[in-house]
Formats: sequence, structure tokens, C-alpha cells
Amino acid sequence: MLDGVTLALSAAPLTLGKHQVWPPVVLAPMAGITNVAFRKLCREQGGGVYVCEMITTRALVERIPKTLKMIAFGPDEDFRSLQLYGVDPDVTAAAVRMVAEEGLADHIDLNFGCPVPKVTRRGGGSALPWRRKLFGRLVKQAVDAAAPAGIPLTIKMRKGIDEDHLTYVEAGLIAQEAGVAAVALHARTAEQRYSGTADWDAIATLKQALDVPVLGNGDIWEASDAIRMVEQTGVDGVVVGRGCLGRPWLFKDLQAAFNGEVSQELPKLGEVAAIMSRHAHLLVEALEDERHGCADFRKHVAWYLKGFPVGGDLRRSLAMVRSLAELDDLLARLDHEEPFPRESLGQPRGRINAPGKVSLPYGWLDSRDDDTVPEGAEMENSGG
Repeated sequence: MLDGVTLALSAAPLTLGKHQVWPPVVLAPMAGITNVAFRKLCREQGGGVYVCEMITTRALVERIPKTLKMIAFGPDEDFRSLQLYGVDPDVTAAAVRMVAEEGLADHIDLNFGCPVPKVTRRGGGSALPWRRKLFGRLVKQAVDAAAPAGIPLTIKMRKGIDEDHLTYVEAGLIAQEAGVAAVALHARTAEQRYSGTADWDAIATLKQALDVPVLGNGDIWEASDAIRMVEQTGVDGVVVGRGCLGRPWLFKDLQAAFNGEVSQELPKLGEVAAIMSRHAHLLVEALEDERHGCADFRKHVAWYLKGFPVGGDLRRSLAMVRSLAELDDLLARLDHEEPFPRESLGQPRGRINAPGKVSLPYGWLDSRDDDTVPEGAEMENSGG
């Protein structure tokens, strides 16, 4: 950690408009994960920017009830960060204007990184930067819509569609010219999805090309990875996604690392159980329904228990829990003195899938300068 400590002592806060963020860490928006309960759980561990789940611009402007519930922030969230997904510049600008005029958030991020087929086949997410004029028009209109309220607007993108269709440097320059406050790069292509290794050299290339702050995303499993990324690429901050699944205390480790301090001891299973209980209780409180909250918690069980020697029957019971009382009873049966499985450190968590051909609108690759919005591009559902 010596190199990491030396670097951390000279690191600067992340500047987003008038806001100074320390440590320079961002929780990536993850569908079905980064709701108000999970954000609160992570914020209790350390500082940074905690982004809500991705919201579609059309659902927001049409005021779909589910969408409005998804963008509800806790009363103690003093920097409300919202990620929007859109393809139509006019609809996106309308959504940003709504956020600005109604004071719905303090920061807006635009999604150009999602590789999911239902998104890319409409020309959205990681497919959109290929159509550089449409991309530039969308970002510019969004920045202009946010400006009167002083809301910083950022973008998050991937390297490109595949290795033959890379867009990240050009897209970064276009976004910078449009007036974005920062650019984040998930250093994989859409074709890679979540497979393989993130290309940190691409992050360094983007940092050298831009004047606005650049954030790096990809393969940050431990706090030491974040420090190493900053050291190797020169980025102004890091974006953490899958690495915090089942490990919200990663944000405590990140804060310690950027402060040049030694990270805390790895939690024993009893401490993990206490955090699991806290997470479930927060979900029940946020969703205002015990059964629904416990059902939502179930997907987190495997991530929390990854690597721990917990019997199959107990694992299955925890993954089917229906009440808080049942959960706490099952958690009490765990060996609370069991040490954290060190062999799981630095290992991928969450989605790990094979590369796959990117679904695109017909003729999408034929012209980079066609700024026509694809027919049916705007999604009605709330998130990606």
C-alpha cells in the first residue's frame, strides 16, 4: 500500500460544477441495485457520489409513477445524483429541463455505456456514440437544459461498439466541447459486455486527450485497485460497480486508501451478517413493504456470502427469506467468528458473461454522420 498511500496524499477532490467530491469515488448506477436503500448503506461506509438506478428520459417526462418513485432520494442525501438514458435529443433535453426546474437532482449523468441488447438495438447506450452528430446534439441539448440551474452534467460511456468501431476519444472530445463537467469511461467495448479485462490503457489515453475530469471504470475489486488505476492512468476519480456487490464496506476502504490510511480489518462473518440485516431493514423501510423488501434482498445473499463456508441448506433458506424475523433468525445460525475468505479478494463479482455480437438498428454502422433518431428509440419502461 505504500505507493497507494503516497498517491492518495496528493490526490485532489473531484470537481463537478460547484461541487467538490471527496474521496473521488462514484457508485455506478446498477439496475435493481442502487436504490435508495443500497445508496444509504454505502454512504454509511464512506464518501463519494452515489448514483441512483438508470432512468429513461421518456418515462420521466411522462411522469410514470414507477419512475418517479425510483428517483426519490433520501432526506439525508446531500448530493443527489441521477443517471438518464435517452436517444432522442429533444426528449432528453425535456427530461433534463424537468429535473432542473423541479429541483429533482443535483447532478445528472447520461448513459452511453449500457451494452444490453434491448438498449443498443434501439441505438441507445453504448451504440449511440457511433452516430457522432446525433450523440453531439443530444449531449449539447442536455448540457444547455441543465445550465440555468447550475446542474453539472456528465457522461458515462464505453470504448466503443467493438474493437473495430472504437469511439471513446472522439466522443469524449465532442462531450467536452458540448460543456460536460466530466467524462467516465468503462474500459470495455459493448461487445465485451462484462467479460475479459478492462483496458486501463484506454482510460489513460482518454485522460491525456481531455481537459475536463476523467473517471475510470472497470475491474476495481479492491481499494488498492482504485489507487493503482489512478496511479497508472492519471484519472481524476474512479467509478465502482460490481466490486461493491455484497461488499458495501468497499467504500470505507476506498475512503481510507484515498486518505492515505491503512484499510480496516476484513470483516468476519458476524459483521457481514450485521450488514446484511441492515441492508434488508433499509429495503423494507424504502419499499414500505416487508415481503417486497425481503424479496428484493434475496439477490444480494450470494454476493454477501461469496467464499464463506456456509452450508447449502442455510444458503438456500437465506435466498428465500420472506420476513425480517426469519432473516435475523437465519443469520444468527452463521458462524460469526468465521474469517473473511481472503481467496475471494480481487475476484470478479456480479455479472460475468461471454462477449456477444452487439444488437444494432438496421444500417447503424453505415453512416457516422446520420443524426436521425431511430424509429421507436425511446423506451417506455423506467430503467435499463
